[in-house]
Amino acid sequence: MIDQTDLDIWTIESEIRLFHAILNHKPVGADRHFQMIYVSNLINSFLNEPISTDNIWKKLSSLYNMEELHDSEVNPFQTKMREFNLPEEYDSLKSLKYPRVSSQSGISFARSSRTDSSQKRTRKSLRSVDSNATSGNVSLSINSPTTTVSSVTSREKRRRMTIVLGIEGSANKLGVGIVRDGSVLANPRVTYITPPGEGFQPTETARFHQSHILELVRKAIKEAKIDPSELDAVAYTKGPGMGAPLLTVAIVARTLAQLWNKPLIGVNHCIAHIEMGRLITGAKSPIILYVSGGNTQIIAFVSGRYRIFGETIDIALGNCFDRFARIVNLSNDPSPGYNIEMLAKKGCKFFELPYAVKGMDVSFAGLLSFLEERASKLLETGEYSVADLCFSLQETAFAMVVEITERAMAHCGAKEVLIVGGVGCNERLQEMMNCMAEERGAKLFATDERFCIDNGAMIAHTGCLMFDSGLSFPLKDSTVSQRFRTDAVDAVWRDE
Repeated sequence: MIDQTDLDIWTIESEIRLFHAILNHKPVGADRHFQMIYVSNLINSFLNEPISTDNIWKKLSSLYNMEELHDSEVNPFQTKMREFNLPEEYDSLKSLKYPRVSSQSGISFARSSRTDSSQKRTRKSLRSVDSNATSGNVSLSINSPTTTVSSVTSREKRRRMTIVLGIEGSANKLGVGIVRDGSVLANPRVTYITPPGEGFQPTETARFHQSHILELVRKAIKEAKIDPSELDAVAYTKGPGMGAPLLTVAIVARTLAQLWNKPLIGVNHCIAHIEMGRLITGAKSPIILYVSGGNTQIIAFVSGRYRIFGETIDIALGNCFDRFARIVNLSNDPSPGYNIEMLAKKGCKFFELPYAVKGMDVSFAGLLSFLEERASKLLETGEYSVADLCFSLQETAFAMVVEITERAMAHCGAKEVLIVGGVGCNERLQEMMNCMAEERGAKLFATDERFCIDNGAMIAHTGCLMFDSGLSFPLKDSTVSQRFRTDAVDAVWRDE
């Protein structure tokens, strides 16, 4: 038998530090290291040895030169899977196939390349750890490779409340949330902040996440006052987002699911924003304006999915704000958008900017380029202040998204509108949207920065909804996708 103390959160720090060392060299290649952690668990199970940090470390040390791994800048994966020289009785483990992460659809088979084998190596991710795993009956046991965790039944749901831990890290926010049937038990979050005039790069953001994620997991469990054994599932952000940060979160979620023997659930980041907004505000069937650093979409729930009625055709509204903040050298602390909002309240002189609404879609790239070309001269002459430009940018951009939101409401006959995403915290946007809603006899719903901004609780809550609907993911499907569309998910937990 495996002692539960061996699976406790405090015993996994060494393992996670190990693949963090690899992530620092080759972020998208770390899944192979996770695979070896899993193989080590299986080997220990086959040999009836206790599963512990020391035993896993010894197994990994026999496969890798750990000291060289920490000290060297070379790619640690210079050998192929068949060259790991596991004992012959474990030949079945050597045959595991590896696909690569696809920015389009989450997973695709790696193509052979004679000219760039290193790229192929670093883009491989976990294909399968159990050939018996299916979408509804998923193997997540470290006791035996054939033990399965089935979808929860209706009778089980009535007996107890669902508790899910969710990890969000699709961009520069890293959060770990724990939710019990709609009640937020814990929701700690940290933000990667760069100097004024600079954005955040995927690799550096991933390293930030790696250095804080263990602390956040521990903090969330402590705040929630639960034991990991009480969790029903572990949820993580599958996408969309930045590749390296997404993969960091996915790897940790997989490891926790394995060590705690819990089902694993991949959550669409956009849908998590929506479901959290609905939970907090009580909105029933709203038109949704989703505005963040990476997305700008007008959404409604139709025929079992969240359908996109309109969106940006180039850059997101939040991205436009972030890049404008760099143009005028605003601080990124606590966020560029917040600092633009504060300055805009002091602006009083409107500078006319391009207004680009095309049917149900909007464009912000031209608006940003227009400002980029003229901001320096306008500020030098003193004709306009930074506050005036922030004011002008907000008024123009917000008017655009309010217009297409109103069109969607008219088309659907909706009497509710919900704003979600980081930009949704902006009080001026809420004010403008509320004016439109009142004129239509509709009601506006919005949340504050605790839940508008990326957070782990929204992933945990959506994970609860998915788990209670019988959804979970085999490890072979626990991939990430940088372009995971909102309308690509069947929202089986919702009624029409």
